[in-house]
Amino acid sequence: MSDDRHQQRQQRLKEQVDARIAAATEVRGILMVFTGNGKGKTTAAFGTAVRACGHHQRVGVIQFIKGEWPNGERNLLEQHGVEFQVMATGFTWDTQNRQTDTEACLAVWQHARRMLADSSLDLVILDEITYMVSMDYLPLEALITAISQRPSHQSVIVTGRGCHRSLIEMADTVTEMRPVKHAFDAGIQAQQGIDW
Repeated sequence: MSDDRHQQRQQRLKEQVDARIAAATEVRGILMVFTGNGKGKTTAAFGTAVRACGHHQRVGVIQFIKGEWPNGERNLLEQHGVEFQVMATGFTWDTQNRQTDTEACLAVWQHARRMLADSSLDLVILDEITYMVSMDYLPLEALITAISQRPSHQSVIVTGRGCHRSLIEMADTVTEMRPVKHAFDAGIQAQQGIDW
């Protein structure tokens, strides 16, 4: 391709991008959903949390399903004032107790409701909350109401597999992680600093 043709193509691209930027005039918090069967949903959410902290924004994190094992993201982000509330029961296939899992979910959900009503928070991450809805530990309506009534500037990230279609429809941004290949499937253990 000649230099002239390249320059013309890049100029057309620039004009298209500039037009899209000019058309985006609304300023408000957004709802993001990271779902799908692939790895990286929580990692993407925490990448956004790091970005927000880097801009001196306030972030709150609720982790459903996670246990008490070391958490590299928490170790880092708490140093920057990020509040973590963790269900701390571990995976539901380990506990195998619907009543105690539901109670643990609803207890940490109270912190989520508080954060979603807190106008000082710029970003709230609801990590693995999709499982709480699909397993009927948390009513979908309660989640939708709390997200809908949050302060207008606050952004929310919902993570987890099998996100309910109502949340996908109300979201501003939805990313589906698709598995292509995973080290664990080849018998490689999960690694500190990489997987958690």
